[in-house]
Amino acid sequence: MSDLPEPRIAVLVPCYNEGVSIGAVVRDFRAALPQARIFIYDNNSTDDTVAVARAAGAIVRREPLQGKGNVVRRMFGDIEADIYVLVDGDDTYDAASAPRLVAELLDDRLDMVVGARVAEAKAAYRPGHRLGNVVLTRLVGLIFGNRFRDMLSGYRVFSRRFVKSFPALSHGFEIETELNVHALELRMNIREVDTPYRERPEGSFSKLSTFRDGWRILRMIVNLMKEERPREFFGLGFLLLFLTSLGFGVPVIAEFMETGLVRRFPTALLATGLMLLAFLSLTSGMILDTVTTARREVKRLAYLSQIAPGRPDEG
Repeated sequence: MSDLPEPRIAVLVPCYNEGVSIGAVVRDFRAALPQARIFIYDNNSTDDTVAVARAAGAIVRREPLQGKGNVVRRMFGDIEADIYVLVDGDDTYDAASAPRLVAELLDDRLDMVVGARVAEAKAAYRPGHRLGNVVLTRLVGLIFGNRFRDMLSGYRVFSRRFVKSFPALSHGFEIETELNVHALELRMNIREVDTPYRERPEGSFSKLSTFRDGWRILRMIVNLMKEERPREFFGLGFLLLFLTSLGFGVPVIAEFMETGLVRRFPTALLATGLMLLAFLSLTSGMILDTVTTARREVKRLAYLSQIAPGRPDEG
């Protein structure tokens, strides 16, 4: 048997005006993971979130920059642990599933376990949110790899090496998208585990806007494609510009072949300019792909600098 201590577990709960639900969240996770420290990071709440969380026994800290992404970045930077459990403070996720998620991560040396939501009632998962999740999950799967069914779940367990290699650039609810793409790009060991998902308690309200936050997540996906897949991103730009240039230029060339004249000179200039832009886009993609590879290697080295997760009695 190894003399290594049991892994340190931290439960991270970003909160904004969750006074109605946060007490139950803290109590449930203290019961499910009695060995864990529970951190509540308040994000400028105007209700009694802080007082209720402290009364329930949580460690309470504040993050003044508004947005879930800002809170997660602060938590990942501040807190030292071996296993991180990230969960929303709205009491919709099942705390009793936490030991199972942690066990999956430790037993199989995973880097992220996602609690895929299984709604206990139709009202728990609004149709607009469900549809948006399906569309965005499939879009990310198409671009980066199809390894998730519930990309936007707010219930996750991470290894230390995931957390300490994660740059956390997003500001708001698009943080889940960035977490997934980070795992996919470094080809980490990840898994989804079905977990119950219930309605918010009475008097608690969602801060997620279907259209506003959906647009921000879509914008994040496009930006991540540009950053992590520049060859494909700029290659698509090359293709669009190339085909548009041909559309304008072929009739001009055909007319010149028949008459020896270029009557539509502005169209010829436009076609030439678009073709130059097309090859500029292609060249940019090739150069930036080399830069992205170097950045990915740096993140991989940061990932490898941390000890892999596992049971203390394992080699």
